[in-house]
Amino acid sequence: MQKRLAIAALLLSLPLTGCAVAAIGTAGAVGLTAAQEKTMGEAVDDATASNEIKSKLLSESANSFGEVDVEVTGGLVLLSGRVNTPEERVKAEGIAWTSTRTQDVANEIRIEPPGGFLANVSDEIITGRVRARLIGSSTVKSLNFNVETYDGVVYLMGIARSAEELKRAAEEASVVGGVKQVVSYVRIRGDNVRRAAPTTQKSPSTQTTPDASYDTGADAELIGASY
Repeated sequence: MQKRLAIAALLLSLPLTGCAVAAIGTAGAVGLTAAQEKTMGEAVDDATASNEIKSKLLSESANSFGEVDVEVTGGLVLLSGRVNTPEERVKAEGIAWTSTRTQDVANEIRIEPPGGFLANVSDEIITGRVRARLIGSSTVKSLNFNVETYDGVVYLMGIARSAEELKRAAEEASVVGGVKQVVSYVRIRGDNVRRAAPTTQKSPSTQTTPDASYDTGADAELIGASY
């Protein structure tokens, strides 16, 4: 037991270099695969791509990209957070495309000055509350959804078992205090085409079936469908 505790303490004391983060992320992804709709291969590829892109962004410039978050599901890379200039936003997307596992990039990065500690803490609190609601829902398999929050905007990613589950997940997220908008890049298991979940919700309501197709704008960026 003492030996195990010593090993654990050593791991916690090590700096999280790119290799260490990759190892931890991949192991965690494999451990959750049994409970998710993802296959083991998909989970490993997503974790590897996420860690690879995060590492490249920080290597390029920790000052420029320190507040950029990266989530990957099914080869779709979601970039969120903030940078100082339009050039940095474009650069971050270019770095995301350098991963061989990247299939699509949804660039939700905003051009804003650094948000500071309190802004980041507020977003983390919202993320935790959204996850808690998904876990508490009897109709949502919470492990299938990743949650990111930036300035009160909640981003959902993952693989839903049905369109109804996808809609329910967005509704659960929308009723959490502090949530301004829900943007979802969730696919339905078995679909051949990537589909986005209902996007905008500011309060609980009964919605008609949304147009769930991805909308490609002038700069060919993925935009979650809204309702």
